[in-house]
Amino acid sequence: MTDIASAAPYRLAAVNELDAAEFAELLGGVFENSPWVAEDAFASRPFASVDELHGRMLSVVLAAPRERQVAFLNAHPELAGRAHRSEVTRNSDEEQAGAGLNSLSTTDSAHLAELTGAYRARHGYPFILAVRGLTTADILEQLADRAGRETAAEFETALGEIAKITRMRLARLVVD
Repeated sequence: MTDIASAAPYRLAAVNELDAAEFAELLGGVFENSPWVAEDAFASRPFASVDELHGRMLSVVLAAPRERQVAFLNAHPELAGRAHRSEVTRNSDEEQAGAGLNSLSTTDSAHLAELTGAYRARHGYPFILAVRGLTTADILEQLADRAGRETAAEFETALGEIAKITRMRLARLVVD
């Protein structure tokens, strides 16, 4: 990586100067387990703002065929609890820890696993929620509210939550 790798957040002007491999290395983790998003967005450089960069990355996802979007949703981890700790990326682990999901009791962890399992069985992908700033009670309430929704509406909600998550991640990584 170039000399910008020494400290985050990175200046957008420097990000615009990265080659394709450096760009993908730096931004590949913004969209959970989906470096293809950054790889595809690279061709749209230069970006005038971080909002434009995020918008372009999000448009890559939204323009993908439905099968790839479903696979993209399935690249996201379950809300962790105790059962899924090893499946969580560093970004997700930090976000979920901030919401208290890494310190659930065995009973609460089992309850979360039961609810997220039912959600996945109904919709075909994990429950996705921007958990930063939420409590465990908030998360469980939203999970209960969203579990019974129609899958088409929930699909759009999941993509909207991903937009929130990735914008927060990008804001910690790149500044105008």
